[in-house]
Amino acid sequence: QVQLVESGGGLVQAGGSLRLSCAASGRTFRRNAMGWFRQAPGKEREFVAAIGWSGDITYYADSVKGRFTISRDYAKNTWYLQMNSLKPEDTAVYYCAAGNGYFRTYEYDYWGQGSQVTVSS
Repeated sequence: QVQLVESGGGLVQAGGSLRLSCAASGRTFRRNAMGWFRQAPGKEREFVAAIGWSGDITYYADSVKGRFTISRDYAKNTWYLQMNSLKPEDTAVYYCAAGNGYFRTYEYDYWGQGSQVTVSS
């Protein structure tokens, strides 16, 4: 059974940092893109960041570019989202995902359970 388990969310003040982790089990994802999405209350799930299977290509939403960094550890079958200079508008449930695309939710086959990130002003 394939599982993606997220950790690292929480409450932080504006300007602070958090690092989300997504640990995969049940299979490896060496040939898959890995991504992060988020969903705020009353809004659709939106793309945040993605990293290609080789680790050389990364993509970011304009709203997080320069503040967030996505990375992956093949040995641990885990990927990360380092979030710096957090803003109240970053408040959302964050989801990790594994798939064959980058920007669209339907391009991802496996999803984590979600991790709440709350940024206070």
